[in-house]
Amino acid sequence: MTYTNWMMKAKRLASCSCDYGCPCEFEAPPTKGFCEGLGAWHINRGKFGDVPLDGLGLAFAVRFPKAMHLGNGTLAIAVDSNATPEQRNALVSIAKGEHGGLPFEIFPAVISKWLDPVYVPFEFTLDGSNSEVKVGDQFTIAVEPIKNPVTGEPEVITMNHATGFIFKEASVLSAKECHSNLPGLSMAWPDKAGFVSRVTYGN
Repeated sequence: MTYTNWMMKAKRLASCSCDYGCPCEFEAPPTKGFCEGLGAWHINRGKFGDVPLDGLGLAFAVRFPKAMHLGNGTLAIAVDSNATPEQRNALVSIAKGEHGGLPFEIFPAVISKWLDPVYVPFEFTLDGSNSEVKVGDQFTIAVEPIKNPVTGEPEVITMNHATGFIFKEASVLSAKECHSNLPGLSMAWPDKAGFVSRVTYGN
């Protein structure tokens, strides 16, 4: 297969079923023994060959019965309804790992069931540690600072993961909303792990 060169610089929001900080980031088993989560990217700058991707949204919902690296996952991709047909095809192809490049090239090795992509409006509210994204009527991620259990004051926590393939640095947050009603991937995990990061990907 001939690869098309692609790149994106994006703001990423994520939430999952794990406790704050997510043990998966430390190569440990997921908190509940399984993994369910949501992720979304607001692409500031991007292109797939000659196809521009600036300003578009890309998201996914995923479920793994055990740790992610053990595979057998189910994944659905959501693409911004503002995208042209060419941009839609590009984003789905990138997200399926068909043109290489981390983190998406990992997906074919660990995903055994791909649900049909959905094309829906994205509504981002990008406000640092208080960011939110609504992906159509399908799912929502909303994050806020983790509160000190004694004082109730917000904590400022940053994770540096130099060898990470999803992000190198992220704000560690509480996901006050991690909700999906997507058929086959419904979930609700309020007040669990949340992250906001800036990422650069490409092949």
